[in-house]
Amino acid sequence: MLLFFTLGLLIHFVFFASIFDIYFTSPLVHGMTPQFTPLPPPARRLVLFVADGLRADTLYELDENGTSRAPFIRNIIMHEGSWGISHTRVPTESRPGHVALIAGFYEDVSAVAKGWKENPVEFDSLFNESKYTWSWGSPDILPMFAKGASGDHVYTYSYDAKREDFGAQDATKLDTWVFDNVKDFFHHARNNQSLFSKINEEKIVFFLHLLGIDTNGHAHRPSSRDYKDNIKKVDDGVKEIVSMFNHFYGNDGKTTFIFTSDHGMTDWGSHGAGHPSETLTPLVTWGAGINYPQRVSAQQFDDSFLKEWRLENWKRLDVNQADIAPLMTSLIGVPFPLNSVGILPVDYLNNTDLFKAESMFTNAVQILEQFKVKMTQKKEVTLPFLFTPFKLLSDSKQFNILRKARSYIKHRKFDEVVSLCKELIHLALKGLSYYHTYDRFFLGINVVIGFVGWISYASLLIIKSHSNLIKGVSKEVKKPSHLLPCSFVAIGILVAFFLLIQACPWTYYVYGLLPVPIWYAVLREFQVVQDLVTSLLTYPLSHFVGYLLVFTLGIEILVLSFFYRYMLTAGLTAFAVWPFLTRLWTRAKVTSLSWAFFSVLLAVFPLMPVVGRKPDISLVMGAGLLVLLLSLCVVTSLRKRKDSFRKEELLVHLLQVLSTVLSMYVVYSTQSSLLRKQGLPLMNQIISWATLASSLFVPLLSSPAVFQRLFSILLSLMSTYLLLSTGYEAVFPLVLSCLMFVWINIEQETLQQSGVCCKQKLTSIQFSYNTDITQFRQLYLDDIRRAFFLFDLASVYCFLTVFSPFMMGALMMWKILIPFVLVMCAFEAVQLTTQLSSKSLFLIVLVISDIMALHFFFLVKDYGSWLDIGTRKLPS
Repeated sequence: MLLFFTLGLLIHFVFFASIFDIYFTSPLVHGMTPQFTPLPPPARRLVLFVADGLRADTLYELDENGTSRAPFIRNIIMHEGSWGISHTRVPTESRPGHVALIAGFYEDVSAVAKGWKENPVEFDSLFNESKYTWSWGSPDILPMFAKGASGDHVYTYSYDAKREDFGAQDATKLDTWVFDNVKDFFHHARNNQSLFSKINEEKIVFFLHLLGIDTNGHAHRPSSRDYKDNIKKVDDGVKEIVSMFNHFYGNDGKTTFIFTSDHGMTDWGSHGAGHPSETLTPLVTWGAGINYPQRVSAQQFDDSFLKEWRLENWKRLDVNQADIAPLMTSLIGVPFPLNSVGILPVDYLNNTDLFKAESMFTNAVQILEQFKVKMTQKKEVTLPFLFTPFKLLSDSKQFNILRKARSYIKHRKFDEVVSLCKELIHLALKGLSYYHTYDRFFLGINVVIGFVGWISYASLLIIKSHSNLIKGVSKEVKKPSHLLPCSFVAIGILVAFFLLIQACPWTYYVYGLLPVPIWYAVLREFQVVQDLVTSLLTYPLSHFVGYLLVFTLGIEILVLSFFYRYMLTAGLTAFAVWPFLTRLWTRAKVTSLSWAFFSVLLAVFPLMPVVGRKPDISLVMGAGLLVLLLSLCVVTSLRKRKDSFRKEELLVHLLQVLSTVLSMYVVYSTQSSLLRKQGLPLMNQIISWATLASSLFVPLLSSPAVFQRLFSILLSLMSTYLLLSTGYEAVFPLVLSCLMFVWINIEQETLQQSGVCCKQKLTSIQFSYNTDITQFRQLYLDDIRRAFFLFDLASVYCFLTVFSPFMMGALMMWKILIPFVLVMCAFEAVQLTTQLSSKSLFLIVLVISDIMALHFFFLVKDYGSWLDIGTRKLPS
């Protein structure tokens, strides 16, 4: 059995790791030649303002008095520059948004292995290609562009990470810090000849990252006065910086200014998904090389924003976020970032048609270079007769398009050049995607073959060792043949040789060779398969088909519930009806009604909104009061049984009740403190972390009796859950635990009516009780139902308010796991009360989970928001 679990652990690890090898590999390639426009650029320097978390509508719209909350930016739109909407891609987060802006490519999904903190593969950027870049802002954003820069020409100035406090009194200080430090920098440059010389060079960039708007949006929501006032302060700050630049450089007309945002924000203060409030960000540009405002009589867009913003007479030029990178590079004359997939928005440029055509041609060649490198890399590691090239962009077609574009430039057909280059770019991007996913089918087939073999082997083990399905079937013992192992050794050698001659990575050997021993183990149990078929032939066909359909339907509902929450409601409603379709209703009416009541009550939660809801601390307080009331009832009940509740256990129980009271106080106190903008009180933070730590070991001090131990676990976990709750979800673990308690009782009733065992009181069954293996019974078909029952199923400000993604993520993960811990404890109790071996029920659960995992393997997405990607990853 130890060998089985070791093999199972290895297979599941390989299966999980294969997700990252197949779906989450970096699309970035290296080895391209830098490409830049040969003509003189219009600007010597570029100033990039990124207002983190700024929504397009909140910037462009007029307030209730009909005035702009960003008058300087609006004046630019009407009198000096060009404007539009920058359409971001999901995930709408700060790191991928800034990478798209500055490096020109979208989210590198392989960054999931780095916790979405940074790109694991080095990449080129505007900053790297510049002569010098100076940047001010958040320590979470600036270092990643300096890290991969060649040489020592990207300078960063960041405030301390502790300043990023969502409970801070005034988050606008983050932006004030940036503006003040830029002013100090230029004041210091006047007295420093070396620095003065550098900032008067050409091809230089100044980057101001402004985080205050994002911080205020998270803390107070975009509709708040804090968020909107912060926009006004940013507008004032930008105005001062622009004035300072013009004065410092003597109004030489060689500075380009770009104001934009990395992402927007939902009405409820979040981002990461694909709602228009998150993906529509402002883009305002002015200065050297930028078109002046263009008055128009009418514009055609699918939205009604222009009328709402009263900008219908000023031409709106929309772009994709990655398009801003080639725009900036062409303005200051540096090479396009090597991994950029952005398309130059020529309508923003105020230059000759020749400059626009040459810039567009350079853009196309730069993206085509990536395609050629990717194709070469794949061709080198694939056997010639197996290699299938991307047919839409053959070598001859590449040559013809480039030749035709050069001919158009020579004959001054500049519009045709732009159109032809855009066509080439679109084909090259399709080809990049084609070669990036070239091996996906081959690897997927290998992984699926191996995992199907594992599921088959686990199922055969259940049938062979833990069931009565093949009992009584005559077995003829045959001498093992040497043909089977020799055949599989030969298959393994052939697979290894095939991978070797293609110079495949070592992980390919794992995926290709692992199915060989697994299927060898399955075919060794061929006799079990024969006996199973013989046994099933004696079983009524209608019963077999019925069980198979119910089993399949159950798995599909579980899978669908990961994408459609209402499927959980449907499943729980079906569970509520189950006792009334059996003899349980006649034997245990109270238990059956309790089961139905709590099942229906739990079925309400999947229908409740997950995001977009306002915090409601009164519901958290109500959940805490219900826990205290339940505790009082349990203590009163147990105190009547003098032998079942000792003084030491009463002390532990009172300690847990006190912990619940403290959690309620901390939640209320923290919420009040944050509303007053006084931050997170230190004492509340200490109590929160102490509660979390104590919840992990205090239940071990309680009585080992099933009921007392389960209740102690509930009290400890509820204290932590209250601290992590902001609304109705605080009631969920309480309702779930009540249902789990009824489940334990209803399983006892089920076995009692079938005569398998007698009902025991939960206060007399010990968790530490070691049942003799001879008392374990064999599996019945009804045990599959028990295995299915296992699958029934915002804030961290009480612990910390300073931005710490890993710590916040860990706390939220623990919040998600708490209901699973409660269910697993109840599951263990069911095994004890039904006298069923843990291994038996565990194997059924394992097979069900693995079949679900196989579903998810085909549903994995490597695009979309973090939520989209996360809900399509392996559940095991």
